[in-house]
Amino acid sequence: MVTPESIQLNIAQGLATEHLSVVGDGTHFEAVIVSETFAGKNRVQRHQLVYQTLGDRMREEIHALSMKTFTPQEWKNSH
Repeated sequence: MVTPESIQLNIAQGLATEHLSVVGDGTHFEAVIVSETFAGKNRVQRHQLVYQTLGDRMREEIHALSMKTFTPQEWKNSH
């Protein structure tokens, strides 16, 4: 079974983050990702960066992953 922790680990290994949280029930997952890497990128480009960190897992193991992606400044302004 896929765990939120394993998804979080994959993302953290492939993307420098200032904040990262993943929750889920084994089938559906939600991630909040804050990274300077997202600066100047639109939502689709940000999601593509995250998908790259997960590689084949997105096709084979993870059936539903919703993401909220922020730059550090956007994150600061949203809280």
